[in-house]
Amino acid sequence: MMNPSKLFANFKNTILTKYGPNPAKMLIYTGVLGWFLSSAAQVVAIAVNDKIPKEQKMFLIPQEIGDGAINVVSFFLVTSVIKNFASRLVSSGRLASPKIREFLTESGINIKTKKGWKVLPDFDFSKFNIENLTNFYKIKDDYKSFKNGVDVIGMTAGSILSCNIITPVLRNKYAAQRQKKTLAEMNRIPSNKVNYPRGISMDTYQKYAAMKYSNPSLKI
Repeated sequence: MMNPSKLFANFKNTILTKYGPNPAKMLIYTGVLGWFLSSAAQVVAIAVNDKIPKEQKMFLIPQEIGDGAINVVSFFLVTSVIKNFASRLVSSGRLASPKIREFLTESGINIKTKKGWKVLPDFDFSKFNIENLTNFYKIKDDYKSFKNGVDVIGMTAGSILSCNIITPVLRNKYAAQRQKKTLAEMNRIPSNKVNYPRGISMDTYQKYAAMKYSNPSLKI
């Protein structure tokens, strides 16, 4: 059996190797894991709570599972999209530090003027990637440091947007629909369980009932 300390060391090395160069990705995955564990804890808490009737659990548990799915999917998609967008801004050269700008100028990508940085008119940034340049090694360390910082900022902005705006809206919309469905199920009375006087049809009974409770002389 492998030593626990060695297992932990291997785990740390795996995390460092996989997520060390991209800390924003690690933050996204840990955020997703946090949402998942939180939602799972809510479901378990409802399931084992003896004070909640079984009938209510039948509706509460699916609702919590739906909320959890919305939390996880919304957080992952929003943060990933914004993080990837920020990352692309850096790799394409649209967003760069002074050192990266100097490097691009030396590579003939853009020109520094008295008014600032001027992009070559015939240059297509949508297809450009700094990492593909043959002399990328000259700026690699500064580039990676700057890109990781922008990725983390993008991921943070995405998590704020997801957790405070998008996810609550989606969750509230789902909860409203779920509540409406739940109330409909609870209030629905099968017609075969309605007791009405013998000798008359159901339509006649409903007509008499409507006339009785719609009397305009009724006062409160």
